[in-house]
Amino acid sequence: MARAHPTTLLAVLIIAAIIYALVFYLPKPASDTDEKERDVDKSKTSHAQAVLHQHPKMPFGNLSTSPIINVMLCSDSNTLPGLIAAINSIRVNSKAHVRFYLVVDQDSVNHVKNWIEGSELNSIDYMLTAFNESWVKGKIPNQGVARKDLLTPLNFAKYYFPWIFPKVTGRIVFIDSDAVVQGDVEELSRISMRTGDAAAFSDDCSTVSNRVGLHQHNYASYINFESEKIKKLGFNPMKCSFNTGIFVANISLWKERRITEKLDYWLSINNKENIFGTQKGGGSSGPPMMIVFYEKYSQLPPEWNVRHLGVTSGTKYSDEFVHSAKLLHWNGRYKPWGRISQHTMVWEKFYIHDPTGQYKIARKYGNI
Repeated sequence: MARAHPTTLLAVLIIAAIIYALVFYLPKPASDTDEKERDVDKSKTSHAQAVLHQHPKMPFGNLSTSPIINVMLCSDSNTLPGLIAAINSIRVNSKAHVRFYLVVDQDSVNHVKNWIEGSELNSIDYMLTAFNESWVKGKIPNQGVARKDLLTPLNFAKYYFPWIFPKVTGRIVFIDSDAVVQGDVEELSRISMRTGDAAAFSDDCSTVSNRVGLHQHNYASYINFESEKIKKLGFNPMKCSFNTGIFVANISLWKERRITEKLDYWLSINNKENIFGTQKGGGSSGPPMMIVFYEKYSQLPPEWNVRHLGVTSGTKYSDEFVHSAKLLHWNGRYKPWGRISQHTMVWEKFYIHDPTGQYKIARKYGNI
């Protein structure tokens, strides 16, 4: 038998290797099924948002461990001074490791990042992202609402925190951008909550709230009890309402009870069925939360939401009372960064001037 020449054997081996590579390693053309699977994967992640900015010194990894206090704040371009003052007040008054989850409109992302990085806030642990406003497009009440400033997409972003930051676990504290914290936010995060409650809010029927409020604090002031859907729920129209600008949430229970989906449902059907928005109490982001959490929430200690500071421009609280509060909340028209408000000096000590120069707070004694 004739023996094969070595060069012939080498050529055969090379040809075999090339054929093997062509068969097993070159990518196959995408089929229609593959494309559909990609679309499904995209739809599964449609609720998630890429975090645009994170403090560079902080590891990404697991977004929450037991020593970390999770705090979420939302703001659009109109309330950025409040956002900065709120963040700083928490930073100054807490010894705990606080991680800030900041949600703003797309146009404000870089502004907020520059404000933080260009000031004494540059050491905070934070994550910053733009809100996906398509989630609330066509859902925000558009009739009969007196305060149009409350009808911005960012006012509803708090509903969607599990979609925005899906990896966060444990508890999360939500604080409106028109508030400052004078106590240690760790205490607020660790308040006692009833077993099974997904959130804790502050009732509107405390002595202080009733004293400064401009209308009755009950469900009938916010929700249309002529609605057939509301009638079927069997709610008591005189039930005490609660403020949704400050709350503590148990994230796992929130997800388990599908709270975000329920809030989104009530927001979606309102424009068609007039369930809230035309009542004297207003129709912002509060009524859907009142519906979903009816008799299913724990109580915040009253000192952790001393509110109505923005209801009138005149002082309703004594200086001593204001300084003793653990959280001050300027809910109402008169914000502390505006020209007319009460107890602005308390807010100003936490405000940090805008290093970009875009914002200047007007005061009688000059701009800050």
